[in-house]
Amino acid sequence: MKYKITVNNKIYEVEIENINARPVVAFVDGERFEVMPENAGQAEVKKDARQVEKKSFNPNPAPATSSSPNQALSGNVLNAPLPGTIIEVFVKPGEKVEAGQVIVIIEAMKMKNSIRSVFSGTVGEVLVSAGQSVAHKQALIKFADLGEASWI
Repeated sequence: MKYKITVNNKIYEVEIENINARPVVAFVDGERFEVMPENAGQAEVKKDARQVEKKSFNPNPAPATSSSPNQALSGNVLNAPLPGTIIEVFVKPGEKVEAGQVIVIIEAMKMKNSIRSVFSGTVGEVLVSAGQSVAHKQALIKFADLGEASWI
């Protein structure tokens, strides 16, 4: 499906192959992106057959002011987009990474998935190791400082 979307007064042509696939593959002005939507961004949540609650979506939420006891909920953590087994970790604490750089490889259903950083910054803590099983949204890497975020 093709859409025209305006962001900051700029019009983008977006084509989505299959909205139900995960990750969603979208082409924005001819450039391919893989997007992993989260449940929090859904436009509608049905309570029952007669009532529909509308939720708003903010693409630029304010950063958290307090540190979360759950690392997966804090803003400086790279989370696992799918459950699986860590095959390889490519970064160490103190190392600088760029947005789009492969950080870890997770094997799920006999397929190796390269997990890329959505942030540029310095790695503060590596929370997983090769051979470890991880759950969906489990924290993988904690960043000491963050640079630019990316949709890669």
